[in-house]
Amino acid sequence: MGGEDLREAGRGDVVRLGARIRAYRGMRGMSLRDLAARAQASPGFISQLERGLTSASVGMLRRIAGALGLTVAELFSEDDSTAHRVVRRAERPELPAGPGTRKHLVSQRPLQNLEVYSGEFDPGASTGDEPYTHGDAQEILLVLRGTALLWIGPPGAAAAHRLEAGDSAEYRTATPHRLENDGDGPLEVVWMISPPTPS
Repeated sequence: MGGEDLREAGRGDVVRLGARIRAYRGMRGMSLRDLAARAQASPGFISQLERGLTSASVGMLRRIAGALGLTVAELFSEDDSTAHRVVRRAERPELPAGPGTRKHLVSQRPLQNLEVYSGEFDPGASTGDEPYTHGDAQEILLVLRGTALLWIGPPGAAAAHRLEAGDSAEYRTATPHRLENDGDGPLEVVWMISPPTPS
């Protein structure tokens, strides 16, 4: 992809790109307005782009890809051989996390319908001092090992839940939540989110 924009791309390329953007937006349950707001564009422009009626600058494509949880390269990838993928534990991408915490992406990019993370917490470690939110999707937390303390709700009014291995909790990602290792040994959990939320 050369130059500053895609205006010289063939009509077929523009149509295929638009269809991919529309498909990824649908997978994430995002409206045209949602994507436009996150990409700092107008809904009319996104609509025209998805229908292959216009092209976009590289900067705009970066914003659209970011809003969809993709890289620009993933947005253009024609590789649809994603029906069967294997990720070895040692190959999971590690994400930035707080002290005593290790977080890995289990679902491979580009994220489609489901986002899955694994987390390991040393005794006393947590997701942070304050509850956090991310998008508005369905999230399931499953405790694999150890004892977790999960707060769900705004600060000062959050409900606390003590979870043991095998326990799970379900909530909206728009609801403030915070997780802490409440045991003497390691805590291992899995988060499952659908549709994927913006990072």
